Amino acid sequence: MIVEEIMKTNVCTLFPNSTIADAILLMEQKKIRHIPIINQDNRLIGLVTDRDIRDATPSIFRAEEYKDDLQKPLETIMKTDVITGHPLDFVEELAALFYEHHIGCLPILKDRKLVGIITETDLLHTLVELTGAHQPGSQIEIKVPNKAGMLWEVATVIRNRKANIQSVLVYPDKKDENYKIIVLRVQTMNPVGMIDDLTNAGLQVLWPNLPGLPS
Repeated sequence: MIVEEIMKTNVCTLFPNSTIADAILLMEQKKIRHIPIINQDNRLIGLVTDRDIRDATPSIFRAEEYKDDLQKPLETIMKTDVITGHPLDFVEELAALFYEHHIGCLPILKDRKLVGIITETDLLHTLVELTGAHQPGSQIEIKVPNKAGMLWEVATVIRNRKANIQSVLVYPDKKDENYKIIVLRVQTMNPVGMIDDLTNAGLQVLWPNLPGLPS
């Protein structure tokens, strides 16, 4: 999946000479936590977050004393070393940037101009869709040897049951590098017969661990 499939294109922005008060108002009105700062050519020059706003604004108990702070331009508090992405980047690769750099949003640029933005919430919604967790079904986890052809063996059992596979995830077994875990989301509310078939095929089903079946 590429970024342009999930990015928001109606991005709320401000200019470097906009004030902190402007940013507070925009965040409250639009229920957002990140505001890209652009110039007149729609080129990204900075980013302001709700944390930047909190750090720059006075305590509510001293607001009158420091009310002039709210009129300071955003260029005095914005971050300029902004990590960005491109519409044709893969979502998985940008998700790694969120993880590695502990960021909450990623402005998306094309030809050096701002065309979109993705946030942690966007990534979470995408994960839910990719895993099929929002659809009725059953999750099955299977431990298999880390060798070629194992996914085909598992899929063959599911196919013989005429069940629809909604999603597949594969990750290494943290306890034994010679094995991996296959996580299937299958379109059935009663996986008992399928689990029995998988077990009879010599596959180790980790979840669901039903009574009477080997684990």
